[in-house]
This record gives sequence, structure tokens and C-alpha cells, in this order.
Amino acid sequence: MRENITLRGKLMSNTTEDTILDFNTQTLHNWEAVDDRIMGGCSQSHSEYIDQVGLHFSGTVSLENSGGFASIRSTSDHYDLAQHSGLKLRLRGDGKSYKLSLHTDLFFDGVSYQSTFTTIKDSWQEIALPFAAFIPTHHGIKLSTVAPMDLTNINSFGLFIADRQAGSFQLDIACIKGY
Repeated sequence: MRENITLRGKLMSNTTEDTILDFNTQTLHNWEAVDDRIMGGCSQSHSEYIDQVGLHFSGTVSLENSGGFASIRSTSDHYDLAQHSGLKLRLRGDGKSYKLSLHTDLFFDGVSYQSTFTTIKDSWQEIALPFAAFIPTHHGIKLSTVAPMDLTNINSFGLFIADRQAGSFQLDIACIKGY
């Protein structure tokens, strides 16, 4: 199947893709909220499965008590993404910016590689995130002395909303594919 997708504002042609996570066929009990409450903040999020939609990530971001982020993270598994150039997300958002994170270690509080994307309110989109756009971070701080992401050893995925975007949010994700 040949279709066009948006890659950081540029139209590209995609001929090969593999489904990594299909949220219309997988249960979501393996995703957990990790919000700023772990450091005294007041943000709250949760994930749930919605039939014919997929993974529904929603909640409220609060800036109170030095807070400002909400996230969900999958439990550990093993994904070898080395044969791909990046990930394509089919999603519907609320017009806010989010981050997809990839984790290569089993430490809950370890390094994450993040890429930011912006949604169009109430519209289904396909967004391509090249692996070259993923930045190593720890607690939201960019790291410069970290090894490149080991694409043969991805252990979990995460979704974040941060960057002082206070208020309610919602993001639906139907699937994540490698391209």
C-alpha cells in the first residue's frame, strides 16, 4: 500500500511499514501513568482502551507545586526497530504538542529518547518521527554525552505532555508503525 505521510512538514512517500503497536487489537493494562505527582505536582493522567479508537491518553496538566507534566509508559518488552528509519503514529489530538519517548534500558528512571509532535485538534493524522529526531533526555533535560539510541534494544514506549501546557488534554492513538 502506498500512501503519503507528513514528515516534519514535508510530504514523503512511504512504501514499507510494519505495525509495532496496534491499539485496536492489544489490551492496555500494560501502560501506567507517570505524572509530576512523583515530585509533588498535581497533574493527573490515565490511559484506557476505546473500541474503534485505540489508546486514549487523557487528563489534566497542572503547574501547581512546580508541576507541569503528565505521561504514560508501557511496561518492558523488547522491540528491534533497527530495520526502520523512524516511527509513524496514527493519532487524533487536541491541538497540543506531545512527546513520544523510547527507552533502551530497564531502569524506570533512566535515559529516554524523545521526539516532539504537534496535533491538529479533533483530526486524525499520520505523523512520521524519524529516529534522527529523537533526543536523549533525563527528567526533561537534554543530554549530550549519551550513546546513540540502540534501535535493536527498545524496551518501552511513553507518551508525554509537558512544556507548560496547563489544562485538560486528550490524545487517541490507533497504532505505531515502523517505516
